Amino acid sequence: MASDRPNILWYCTDQQRYDTIAALGNPHIRTPALDRFIEAGTAFRQAYVQSPICTPSRASFLTGRYPASTHVHRNGNAYFPSSEKLVTRILADHGYDCGLVGKLHLASAEGEMEKRTDDGYRMMAWSHHSMPEPASRRNDYGRWLKEEKGVDHAELFHDVKGFCTPGVPADLHQSTWCTEIAMRFIDEPRDGPWMLSLNPFDPHPPFDPPPEYLARYDPETLPDPLFRPSDLERQKGFQNICQQSLEASDPTIGDNAAAEDSEFTATHPPASFNGRGIKAAYYAMIELLDDQFGRLIDHLDARGELENTLIIFHSDHGEMLGDHGLLYKGCRFFEGLVHVPLIFCWRGQIQDNQISDALVELVDLAPTVLDAAGIEIPYYMQGQSLLPLLRGEADPSVHKASVVCEFNDALGSARHSLPTHATMNFDGRYKTVVYHGHGFGELFDLDEDPGEFTNLWDHPEHQELRHRLVLNHLDAIMATSSAGIERVGRF
Repeated sequence: MASDRPNILWYCTDQQRYDTIAALGNPHIRTPALDRFIEAGTAFRQAYVQSPICTPSRASFLTGRYPASTHVHRNGNAYFPSSEKLVTRILADHGYDCGLVGKLHLASAEGEMEKRTDDGYRMMAWSHHSMPEPASRRNDYGRWLKEEKGVDHAELFHDVKGFCTPGVPADLHQSTWCTEIAMRFIDEPRDGPWMLSLNPFDPHPPFDPPPEYLARYDPETLPDPLFRPSDLERQKGFQNICQQSLEASDPTIGDNAAAEDSEFTATHPPASFNGRGIKAAYYAMIELLDDQFGRLIDHLDARGELENTLIIFHSDHGEMLGDHGLLYKGCRFFEGLVHVPLIFCWRGQIQDNQISDALVELVDLAPTVLDAAGIEIPYYMQGQSLLPLLRGEADPSVHKASVVCEFNDALGSARHSLPTHATMNFDGRYKTVVYHGHGFGELFDLDEDPGEFTNLWDHPEHQELRHRLVLNHLDAIMATSSAGIERVGRF
């Protein structure tokens, strides 16, 4: 068991957009811990997910394989396929003590607990989401509230109603619980390295930050979501596409007073809303996460473990947050949904204060982790290690020619869960989206139209460009299907 292998702290938030960190250009949010973290490591400006939905995205970054190869396309799967091997299982097989706090979400979380695969986690403190889970008796966050804080889970959340509302105090929040349990795991005596997956539920809806954090943000000082009146008509063409927002709404004139049944506030956005108010709550949730992430970094520093710990921070996918009149997620490929933060730090081992413009994907995380741990990357992993770039051994502005994302009947929580299949390819300037079987697509030039308001797909003057990009799109999507079993002979 090699003592020079790094510990690994893998912090994955849920539904956090790319544009939510002060040091990366957002002057309206406070993220001092992440800002310091970026100074000490490498941040990627162009990191993209393999699916805009939790389970297929998590399956990809934990296996290093695309959804077309894992066949894990849906939230709510009955099980995770035993044929797919998680990077945590590989780490455990090579002497790592692996733990998980928070979500796993590789299979359906309904019932007592999601069915686990051979995941390699020796310790699992499981809580799929922060709200009371009536059907689940296995909720370690609820157990912590009751046994250590003397608080009943259901009573604590009794008055937390609506999709955008003050939540529970910070000291009783699920994000705080995640940190407490993580520090206990880190402090356990052991002979070899450890690996910890930390998966808080925030900033996933409902937008319910602690009241003391919500008070720090004045909606009137925040910019409106990306929206034009033309979005209202434009989104009518997506009525047969699976998504959680049934139709677009003007986010500049609505309000957030209406409270829906709390059982569905995490998946069913309201018909109208106020974009600035939602943004204030969302930013407050992220500031709480920033504080908790900072506590972990300080804890590692106090233990003298920063030099021997690879730390990764990212999210599984983004959030529409009112852009184009939409909330939550679904089969859409706007930047707010498919573009996420991604930051690495390993003191003395990777470049510090580096911001990379390279196109990267979350499928690259598993091979990067194995590369850093000195473990051979299996032939079947499709992602490409970022370690040469992180160490300054490769051009920090170049990694991939394009990135891909896929939605394949992924969402069971939409009001109308329609069987929808769509794919995206993005080359750093042009983004193509094909809605398979629906007879239409999207083409955006993000250099000229960063807000993705003008769909060039049917513009006569862009047909030659479209044809060329669709061929590139086909090539990129076909490359996500694994060749399968390793070839060892010629016949």
